[in-house]
Parts: sequence; structure tokens; C-alpha cells
Amino acid sequence: MARQVADTDVPVLILGESGVGKEVLASFIHEQSDRSDGPFVKVNCAALPIDLLESELFGYERGAFTGAVRDKTGKFEQADKGTILLDEIGEMSPHLQAKLLHVLQDSEINRLGGRRPIKIDVRVLAATNKKLKEAVAKGEFRNDLYFRLNVICLEIPPLRARLEDIPILCTHFFDKYREHYHSSVQKLPKELLEAFVRYDWPGNIRQLENVVKRYLILPDADILSELRDSSLPNPAPLVQPAVSLKEVGSHAAEAAEKETVLKMLEETGWNRKEGARRLHISYKALRNKLKKWQLVRQKPVGDESKSFVRTA
Repeated sequence: MARQVADTDVPVLILGESGVGKEVLASFIHEQSDRSDGPFVKVNCAALPIDLLESELFGYERGAFTGAVRDKTGKFEQADKGTILLDEIGEMSPHLQAKLLHVLQDSEINRLGGRRPIKIDVRVLAATNKKLKEAVAKGEFRNDLYFRLNVICLEIPPLRARLEDIPILCTHFFDKYREHYHSSVQKLPKELLEAFVRYDWPGNIRQLENVVKRYLILPDADILSELRDSSLPNPAPLVQPAVSLKEVGSHAAEAAEKETVLKMLEETGWNRKEGARRLHISYKALRNKLKKWQLVRQKPVGDESKSFVRTA
């Protein structure tokens, strides 16, 4: 369907859960279209506050507000003769929804502080993981804008609904990242691939990609157990003693720091000086952290070529 609609130049609404590949499909539509020689501009509508998103999309002219010392070209102008992807369109404010509707109707934008409209030639793609029909029914999304965007609707099914894609995706990610991470892994074990096919992947393709990366970096990590544990029903919450947010944040920060250090040491073959340099800390600081966490490098008996980390 994406190939069929690529050259039609009408808006396309791409739906699907987070991590299914909506941006990849949007990029594919652009590459297959007559606009492939033009720019492909992506905007995450959920990543910026309302006022910043408006100036990001439409630009502004000098003096439009305090700090506007020069003209700025917005994303729509940057995408002229090309394609713009409005990701997370469901998070756009009602005010910007009205301005976007005007752009789709008249093919022109108004910069903030501008005195005249600017004609543009842009193909609009929109993506969201929200159920826009429900948002329209609740009054959270403009009905007229929904129908303007929904000329063609492509809904990407979650990964759990297309398990036959998992081996293909695993091969792709393995080939893509093995050399990048200088991994010694020769191939993904059969039992791991079988576990991948049985798993329901709540984070979809993005989660699968990250798990493959993790295996290439830390092949001794027990990923099978992690997948089995995460597939179990959530147990009833235990009553925990009162703990401050400061303590929670401290523990979480240390856990993240520990994982980052481990990954870097694996990447550098446990060259601590090189690891410290890449982590932008002193060699002494790295040694102190390893001593505090009781992390040592050991070699499996009978195999001098591989190493693993043990926490004492």
C-alpha cells in the first residue's frame, strides 16, 4: 500500500503502537515518491512545548518576540519540494491543529510576526500511536483536521501480530551492529531466536533492536531468563518500607552508571585506561568505581579468548 500511495502526493496517516516502525515507513514513502530528491523533514510534535513547536514548524521573523534577532525558517519551509513527517500528531495542541488545517487547505504558511503568507509545496505525512478516532470523539483532536490527514491510512500491526518478521529483523540488526560494536558473536543462537519468536514484544521492533544490541555487547548476559521473567504476570505489589525520592533517584542513577561502565569496558576489551578516556573520567575514578561495585574480569576455564564480568 505504501508503494501504491507514494506518488499520489496526498496526506498519509500512519498509525501503530510505539516502536513498530512508523518513521521507517514514512521514510520509505518519501523515498518511493517523486519527491525523493527533495528534503525529508521530521518533527516530533510531543518533544517541544507549544510555543516552541509553533516557531519550529512555521518559523518567525526578526522582532516577532523578545530574542528574535534574525529571521528563522520553519520546518515547513525547509521541507519545500519534499516531505514533512509530523510524528506524534496526536499530541499537537488545538491552536496548532487549526494552523495545520490552514496549511493543508491553502498550501501556505505564516511565520510568527510575518506580514504575508508564504507559499509552500510540501507533502504531509502524520504518525501517532494514539487512537485518533477516540480523540476526535472526546474533542481532543479536530474532526476536520482528522479527515484532512486521513486521506490514506496505513496501520502497522504490532510485532506480536507478525512473528514471521522476527528472524528477518534479527538478521538485519545482527549484521547492522555486529561490526559497529566489534562483537565476537558469530551468530544468534537457535534457542535465543526461538525465545524471540515466543515473546510478545511490548516495545515492538525498537525493543527487539535493543535486545539484539545488548546481546552483541554482553553475550554472557542471561537474556533468556530476562525474557521469561518479563513474560510472567506481574506479581502483587509488596509493601515496601517508606523510602525517599532522593534515595530512589540515587539507586537508579548508580544502576545506570554501572551498566554504562560495563558496556564501555566490554567495548574496549576491558582496557580500563581507554574506557576511562571514553567515559570522560580519570583512570583512578574508574578503578574506585570497579572496586566499590566489586567488578572483576575473569576468563572461563579452557577459553582464553572470551571474558565475562562477575560481581563479587
